[in-house]
Amino acid sequence: MSLRSLRALLPLAVIATAGCFATRNDVRILQGDVLTLRQESARADSARGRQIAQVAVALGTVHDSLRAAADRVGRVQGENRGEFRQIRDLLLQLQELVGQNSAVMARLRAENEARELQRQQQAQQQPVAPVVPDTAKGVVPAPTPAPAPEVTGPNQLLQLGLDQARRGSYGAAADAFEELITNHPQSDLAPEAQYFLADAYDADGKYPKADSAYTLVVQKYPRSPRAPTALYKMGLSLAKRGRRNDARAMMERVTKDYPVSDGADLARDWLMRNR
Repeated sequence: MSLRSLRALLPLAVIATAGCFATRNDVRILQGDVLTLRQESARADSARGRQIAQVAVALGTVHDSLRAAADRVGRVQGENRGEFRQIRDLLLQLQELVGQNSAVMARLRAENEARELQRQQQAQQQPVAPVVPDTAKGVVPAPTPAPAPEVTGPNQLLQLGLDQARRGSYGAAADAFEELITNHPQSDLAPEAQYFLADAYDADGKYPKADSAYTLVVQKYPRSPRAPTALYKMGLSLAKRGRRNDARAMMERVTKDYPVSDGADLARDWLMRNR
């Protein structure tokens, strides 16, 4: 009970005594009650103050914990983004190294193939028969052997196409790759030629032909390591042309059809960066 309430009750107490004057003892008792009430009110206020302080401390602790957790999440996300970028860069570097090694091997194979074809052509040439004099009929010259047909092997055609593409002669590169596919369809280099043919069309801005060529890599050689990369490159080509939905669908196809491949890793990275 507050002091104001006690003051309001004091006249009533006087009336309750039937109009008699209060004694000094009654006044002392009343003053004691008032003091007790004040002390109890002060203790209650102090207890409430301590509770409020405890709640404030608890809220501060929770806020600090949430802020620390948010900082940790931010650091983890940043580290993950950095790791993904590093992985992507390493994959690209690995692809470049593999491409360089493949180019060196293709050049060596082309040179060996050219030497072997030259040896075969020389072996097929007929020796020229000597001129035999005939006193009765005169001199009869030996027939001239027909020249051996020019044969270009798949390694030579692949290397020729790659060299032309590096020079920016994409039309000539496409001709070499198409000749390889047509004349040597059973060669183990046919998937490579089909893939690089699509790249040549794409670099030359012939996008419908590029899309068809990339698709043929998957249709004709679905188990070739070039198949997932062809789908990924086709997705990049679609994105370059502003066809973002088609590009996303192509990247998702890579991750679904070839989940364990470099192309799928690159496609996942692209999807993460293009949400």
